[in-house]
Amino acid sequence: MGIWQINAWELIVSGGPIMVPIVICSFLAVAIVIEKFIYFSMIKADPQEIRRIVFNFVKNNKIKEAVSYCEESASPIAKVMEAGLLKFGSSKEEVKEALSDASLFEIPKLERRLTALATIAHISPLLGLLGTVTGMAANFHTIQVRAASLNPVTPGDLAGGIWEALLTTVAGLVVAIPTFVIYNYLVSRINRFILEMERSATELVNYLVQA
Repeated sequence: MGIWQINAWELIVSGGPIMVPIVICSFLAVAIVIEKFIYFSMIKADPQEIRRIVFNFVKNNKIKEAVSYCEESASPIAKVMEAGLLKFGSSKEEVKEALSDASLFEIPKLERRLTALATIAHISPLLGLLGTVTGMAANFHTIQVRAASLNPVTPGDLAGGIWEALLTTVAGLVVAIPTFVIYNYLVSRINRFILEMERSATELVNYLVQA
């Protein structure tokens, strides 16, 4: 019977105590990923469409309408542009400062809990390695005890420790690999958001100066 055909609970129990933190890491990773995808779905918006609507309002001297539109949008791009619009009529430096401050406020919201996800991706294989070491240590302890009592060591005596060592290694990698892949995907999405925020801020400054 292959390892994938064994009941999940049996695998966790067979893996020993180190499986507990690995399982906790897996649940935390799933929770963080679900939360981030929900958040991204809420702030999803076409950056070009946002800029087009805002610039049309500014072009027609409808600053209040532009601000209201940005307030109603959940997109961080709109929030950054709102900060610049509120400084309409101010100097270019003041507008830039307002946009920069808004970006510094929005970026941490985008990156929230990413550090925790990266930590899980890094420590999961280490926990698996720890389980491997403890499993092998248990084997050598069994050999020592058997040798001291002049009893022969059988394969069955060693199988438990080896099984535990291999299971924790597999579990750690199973948690770490998809977590790391999803982490990199989320980082790339956040970088695109930041790039669009910077682009929108630059275009807004130039547009307000010309307006």
